Amino acid sequence: MQLTYSATQQAFREEVRAWLAENVPATALASYDTREGFEQHRAWERKLFDARLSMVMWPEHLGGRGCGLIEWLIFEEEYYGAGAPMRVNQNGQLLLGPTLMEFGTEQQRRDFLPRTASSEIMWAQAWSEPNAGSDMAAISSKAIRDGDHYVLNGQKTWSTRASFADMAFGLFRSDPASSRHHGLSYLMVPLDTPGVSIRPFKALNGKDAFAEIFFDDVRVPVANRIGDEGQGWHVAMATAGFERGLLLRSPARFQAPVRELVKLYRKHQDSADRDPAIREAVLKCWMDAEAYALGAYNTVGRLNAGEKIGAEASTNKIVWSELDLLIQETAMRILGPRAELRNEAPLLGDDQGWLEAFLFAQAGPIYAGTNEIQRNIIAERMLGLPK
Repeated sequence: MQLTYSATQQAFREEVRAWLAENVPATALASYDTREGFEQHRAWERKLFDARLSMVMWPEHLGGRGCGLIEWLIFEEEYYGAGAPMRVNQNGQLLLGPTLMEFGTEQQRRDFLPRTASSEIMWAQAWSEPNAGSDMAAISSKAIRDGDHYVLNGQKTWSTRASFADMAFGLFRSDPASSRHHGLSYLMVPLDTPGVSIRPFKALNGKDAFAEIFFDDVRVPVANRIGDEGQGWHVAMATAGFERGLLLRSPARFQAPVRELVKLYRKHQDSADRDPAIREAVLKCWMDAEAYALGAYNTVGRLNAGEKIGAEASTNKIVWSELDLLIQETAMRILGPRAELRNEAPLLGDDQGWLEAFLFAQAGPIYAGTNEIQRNIIAERMLGLPK
């Protein structure tokens, strides 16, 4: 693997770095799990879009810049290195977007992708249901065909960003006589459609990160279906691959907090070194983050050579979710009892943000399919082990 950059790629890095240095807000935006913060982040996304930096790897006519995945990795390195705001529309930009590129019609791509790149449309996920979490094949929410519309009834839960989003994408059972993976269709639903009700519920940090979505005779155009009727499982598995694989969690997202973790350790080294295991954990975090980055470049090289990444996405998901946990748990150990203080507590000083990141990291091994499910996929599809 040749880790050298072309002159064009180096120039792109310098352009991104200069733009971020000039434009990253001096004061942190409010949490995007609040209405105020959500709209602040939407405005920031529009600013990225206007600079042609929102979705650098999308085609230009669809709101992107026409770059390759290497440029995307470069952008991510600079973005997280600059301490820029978290990306609020990842559901749409990094999950739905590639799905539409692969399975959508030309009309759907024209209608939705540029407005997703600019975050004019903010997206929520409508996957899980009360009785269908990691087992998405147990979905029971229905989409019954009525002419050129589907009529939706049912409930989705754990819908990320649904409290404030404009649209949602998800799976619905379009063949009521079907079961498991069969008879499902993949639909895009405007959340202001009559019959849609949204009930926010709070995450561990007390913010409205998730919501339940209720559908009561909701009419959605057939034109909003991605892929063929009844073939939603196949389309959804592609989306899940994007979520578990490279796109949703770039290496830079972990390299940046690891650098902060090293600073935290050095700041509190006298107390941290009372437990030699803490230093070992810091070293492991750094090595694992670098290994994940090298693995990502290897994956991009293979994709550029025409290879496909299938069940391997499950290994990726385990790596980044467990790395995130290790980073945050190590920070908690360094801070000791002070780790439980809220950001506004005077005793915490400038060691802020670790508690909220720790709480968020607990979800990593659960969302995008639990890590237990991922290990089953690896065992069966990569190693050929029996069920």
